[in-house]
Amino acid sequence: PVFYRGVRVGRYGKSFRIYKFRTMVVNAEKIGGPSTADDDPRITKIGKFLRKYKLDELPQLINVLKGEMSLVGPRPTLKYQVDRYNDFQRRRLLVKPGITGWALIHGRNLLTWEERIRYDVWYVDNWSIWLDLWIMLKTIWVVLIKREGIYGKGGINDDFMRSASAEEQGQNG
Repeated sequence: PVFYRGVRVGRYGKSFRIYKFRTMVVNAEKIGGPSTADDDPRITKIGKFLRKYKLDELPQLINVLKGEMSLVGPRPTLKYQVDRYNDFQRRRLLVKPGITGWALIHGRNLLTWEERIRYDVWYVDNWSIWLDLWIMLKTIWVVLIKREGIYGKGGINDDFMRSASAEEQGQNG
């Protein structure tokens, strides 16, 4: 299959099906779990290229057109993560999730989970059209010019990933 579809949590905790271009072999989550690193052998050659330039996220424009996502906002989350949110973290659900966001341009998975949450909540509290425009411009810089990857050292830097079972985390595509 060309597309990966997974369930994510959006605004006000409502679940929706997210679309991405598939970047890993089929059934990758059964082969090695949900967390990936840049050199993960489950990532296809085309998948590496798509991820490098965030092109795997383009099908999320379908989610934007359906009103489930925005171009800019906190990245959509998995249900098991939302189930563990405290009140402060839950504030990131007050806006639609985005294809890019404040946390992404500040380091994405190089950040700890708590750092990402703080950036996301700051975005929620300080939203403006000008901030969204700045984030979109900065995303072009970060992804296309600086070519910063999505991976931290040792894979995705997510405390939730280390503490949840594969069933809780869902498929990785």
